[in-house]
Amino acid sequence: MKYIFVLSIVVVFLLVIGCELGPEDLDALQQIDNIKEENFMKIVSSDFDDGGLIPSVFTCDGDNVNPNLEFLDVPKKAVSLVLIMDDPDIPAEIKESRGIEKFDHWVLFNIDPKVTRIDRNNSVGISGANSRGESKHTGPCPPTQYEPKEHRYFFKLYALDKMLDLSSGANESEITKAMEGHVIEEAQLVGRYQRVE
Repeated sequence: MKYIFVLSIVVVFLLVIGCELGPEDLDALQQIDNIKEENFMKIVSSDFDDGGLIPSVFTCDGDNVNPNLEFLDVPKKAVSLVLIMDDPDIPAEIKESRGIEKFDHWVLFNIDPKVTRIDRNNSVGISGANSRGESKHTGPCPPTQYEPKEHRYFFKLYALDKMLDLSSGANESEITKAMEGHVIEEAQLVGRYQRVE
């Protein structure tokens, strides 16, 4: 997007100083227009804003259910979707003892690309295994005895050009490996949560 902005500034500058645009310049302008018209996939929630606080009802301090999620502008050529919710802010002690870089809270794959939303306390597609080894959603529950107290939770949506040949209970590592070379587009939504001591 920075490239587009800089190119736009250059074109405007050329127009201001009275330079004539050649065929290559016109092609560049057409490319900018095409990109502006293109809609990029998004994942949003009616329960919290991107970068905002996740309500406690969706955590271990509440009902521990998934929030409402909505998928926008999924590519028409997508064959399936993958959704992974993870927490990269787990304590260093846990990362070291378990040999992981993040905690996977929710893993779904082979979601029909026609699906536009996941309602609260619902699921779609095939459930993979989270870091607890459970094929279900487990909400935010950052341990209060470690820093940082507040954790970030990434809801990552991937549009793929194929269905994944995996069984229910496949973990994030297996899914990520099977996705290699088949991701058309991706989007993410980030929520934050800190437990009240």
